[in-house]
Amino acid sequence: MAKLLARAGIASRREIERMIAEGRIALDGETITTPATLLKDVAGLTVDGRPVRPAKATRLYRFYKPQRALTAEFDPKGRPTIYDVLPKGLPRLMPVGRLDFMTEGLLLLTNDGELKRLLELPKTGVVRSYRARAFGDVTQAQLEDLSEGITIEGVRYGSIDANLERGSGRNRWIEMSLTEGKNREVRRVLEHLGMQVSRLIRTSYGPLSLEGLAPGQIEEVDAGELANFRSSLK
Repeated sequence: MAKLLARAGIASRREIERMIAEGRIALDGETITTPATLLKDVAGLTVDGRPVRPAKATRLYRFYKPQRALTAEFDPKGRPTIYDVLPKGLPRLMPVGRLDFMTEGLLLLTNDGELKRLLELPKTGVVRSYRARAFGDVTQAQLEDLSEGITIEGVRYGSIDANLERGSGRNRWIEMSLTEGKNREVRRVLEHLGMQVSRLIRTSYGPLSLEGLAPGQIEEVDAGELANFRSSLK
């Protein structure tokens, strides 16, 4: 059932499990108590009393998330979220992973909870690439050591491909590619190396790039490109 609801774009599987625990999902008027309930379709399912509609065709979007926007539906502190920035008239979309409040760049959005989950799983190994502007002293040799992974305050970060862009001075751009995407990974690794990050941009997620988008802009991924991307994940 959790898979059906995720595919219908209700939420991710993990979020659906939480919604079930909160008693928000019912089948033919009876509250569901376990996500292991076996169903063939969404007939009779309701969420917060509203009928669940059958899944629509999978759609995926490239969105340039600007700085100072939270990757969430609502912020109790009143900070703006990506849904305040997105244009009106879009289908219900869920973010694939997250970008920090001050991090900008490519954020994928989809109406398919199963695709969202697949793209987020570390074992899928989708490469995320970033450009970081940071102040401090670091060498290419130090960055190359990150390919072996690094442990910071008990947290193990996997292999990172990092390169210092050409330039001079202590304010430099660094390109970094990784597959895990743990919380604040790029910032924490660079700070551990003594760098102060002043700007961080995610430039690509798998084969999809930020190219052609300005902050706040969104563009749907072509169906053929989406199919090719999805097939490469299996």
